[in-house]
Amino acid sequence: MREADGGSFNRKPNPILLGVGLDDDDGHVRITNGDNFHLVGGSDETHDKMTETAIKVNEKLDHRGKCLENVSKEEFFDILRDALDG
Repeated sequence: MREADGGSFNRKPNPILLGVGLDDDDGHVRITNGDNFHLVGGSDETHDKMTETAIKVNEKLDHRGKCLENVSKEEFFDILRDALDG
């Protein structure tokens, strides 16, 4: 069985970071997409923090010569903690 675009159903999906902010009080719809991430919603402050964190995660992955596809869950959480700490 094949997808309409000619791809295979057995294809491994590409991992992404998904951020959803739920504290929007001003009626703005904030959406930011970047390398390996999609961010939606949140107040201006929350959305900025999600964006900053996603960018730092990508920088730390680059520094290690890795991408989301080839880090373990444990290594990802180490990278995320580092990104959140500063």
